[in-house]
Formats: sequence, structure tokens, C-alpha cells
Amino acid sequence: QVQLVESGGGLVQAGGSLRLSCAASGSFFSANVMGWYRQAPGKQREVVASITRGGSTNYADSVKGRFTISRDNAKNTVYLQMNSLKPEDTAVYYCNAELVVVEATTRRLYDYWGQGTQVTVSS
Repeated sequence: QVQLVESGGGLVQAGGSLRLSCAASGSFFSANVMGWYRQAPGKQREVVASITRGGSTNYADSVKGRFTISRDNAKNTVYLQMNSLKPEDTAVYYCNAELVVVEATTRRLYDYWGQGTQVTVSS
């Protein structure tokens, strides 16, 4: 059974920093694209950043220059370093991963989500 386990959320003052981690565990072959999404109260879930297995990254315009996504392929773990945090960054942050699962002789790509971690930035 595959799981994504997140950690690192919390309460921080505006201008502060937090680092989120998300580790994929269980039975899968490899992790392709991994990323972070967030959902603020009353708003739709939105992508924050993503990173390919090869290290190519993409960021939402709202976090460019402040957030950095990285990953450790050996540990199947993705990180989100968040600096210069703003109150509008307050949300539940979700880890997402595209994992290759071997089924008999076939490799299939599945999308998995973490349980979410709360990030609250006070003004």
C-alpha cells in the first residue's frame, strides 16, 4: 500500500520560513513528477510547485522567488522550502506524486495525495 506522509507545517509570522517534507512509501517502482498543492478556506486547490524526476521545476507565479522545491530520489522524498512567507500563503498544503506501480507485467502510473499539512502565516 502506497502512502505519502507529509511533515513540517505549522504557525509562523509573516516573513518567516518553513520547510515541508513528503515521503512516499510502500510498493511502487519509481516516482515521476512530485509536487505541492495548497487549498485555502473557501478557495479551490491550486498547484504551488512541481519537480520532475530529473529535477526540472515549475512554480506558481505567486511563490516564484520565495519557495524552492527539491527532491531526493533515493528517499522518494520531496521538499518545499518556503521563505518570506505571507499571510496569503496560509492554507492546507498537499503533497502529490505520480508513482509507477508494477502490476503483473505492466507498469501503470497512479496519482497519489498526502493527507495535508496546515501552514498558517500570521501578520
